[in-house]
Amino acid sequence: MHKPIAYVLAALAVTGLAGCDFIRFPGDGGPPPSTPEPGPAIPPGAPGPPPPGAPVENPYGETPDDPADPTDASETPTETDAPATDPVSGDDTVTPPDTSVEVPTETPPTDTDVTPEIPTETDTPPATDTPGTDPEVPGTDSEPPGDTPEDIPTPPEDTAETPAEPATPPVEPVFSYHAPGALLPGSGQGDIDQIVHAPGIVFPVKSAPAYLQSQVFTFGGGIGGGDQCDARNFAYPWRDNFCETRSANRGSPYCPAQKIHQGQDIRVGTPAQCNTMRRTAKADRALQEVVATEDGVISNVGSYSISLRAGGRIYKYLHLNMAKLKVKTGDTVTAGQSLGYVSNDFGGSATTFHLHFEIVQNMADQGWVYVPPYLSLVEAYERRENGPGEEVEQNVSVATAPFVIPEGYVITE
Repeated sequence: MHKPIAYVLAALAVTGLAGCDFIRFPGDGGPPPSTPEPGPAIPPGAPGPPPPGAPVENPYGETPDDPADPTDASETPTETDAPATDPVSGDDTVTPPDTSVEVPTETPPTDTDVTPEIPTETDTPPATDTPGTDPEVPGTDSEPPGDTPEDIPTPPEDTAETPAEPATPPVEPVFSYHAPGALLPGSGQGDIDQIVHAPGIVFPVKSAPAYLQSQVFTFGGGIGGGDQCDARNFAYPWRDNFCETRSANRGSPYCPAQKIHQGQDIRVGTPAQCNTMRRTAKADRALQEVVATEDGVISNVGSYSISLRAGGRIYKYLHLNMAKLKVKTGDTVTAGQSLGYVSNDFGGSATTFHLHFEIVQNMADQGWVYVPPYLSLVEAYERRENGPGEEVEQNVSVATAPFVIPEGYVITE
């Protein structure tokens, strides 16, 4: 009776050993299992497999010396949400993977001769973004630190001498003049706040030297005494004599007093020419030419004057040689055109050899008035002489000796 039981036990043992060929355990080294059949589908809303009761440190039998997989298994999704089914028992149990098959893993290179690549982008801004070192901004140091100035080779100096630029010589004044309104002391009170009333005009004397000055209070005049051809009359600086005292009741809104000289006297030529004209017959004097200051029309010819109208101005020329005039009333003239010659015609009497020049201007609020011609003549002479004039200070020595007009003396010029 015991013998059959022993045979039964032996048969069971053999059957169990044969069944081991189909059951895999981690690390048993058996053949790889066949592809398991998919387990039953999990209905929607069914709970998943229960979590393990306690953490497992080494479920796959890996040794501590093996390099860890860089991919975290807990973050890698599975191919299906259904749990694996045991192919033998059909139970919903998870079959651990076969660790007998060696799975290659990526291992960082260990060759110490290979220099790892250093990333070029860092969180540190480049040097050109640092304030004060931008090479495009003037005045900043754009060179990186390196050799000191002593280590940098100095290029050889050019021994050739650089020619110095020639210095521009200062422009010398071609004449001088007193300030506008600075009349000879004792001769009247001038207008010191003058402007250029006639800009761009041509100087009324064509080419001969000209000297602006009084004809009454200088040598040869009725008050000054002496001779009109005195060399001191033909010298700079010029002097204004608009608003100079006169006996006749003639005025201008630019003068602080009435009975004034309404123009500018201009002595012309040289002392020698002055003496020549004195020896020449009155009708034949033709040494210094007088010209038109602007384009215009000869509006009047008088006994000792002519008038040139040009737009809103009238230019008056007095004391020309009326016997040798080159124009008549109604003639159209251009700037610089010859009108006649300097002389001393003054109606039935005579005056010194000079040109008396006036500017009468049509002012919107005052009508036709006499305006100071002094600064307009200064600018015109600078253009004619192609050089600047120089304003000089008042001559104090002259100011200490004012003129005294004799009682009852009549200044007609």
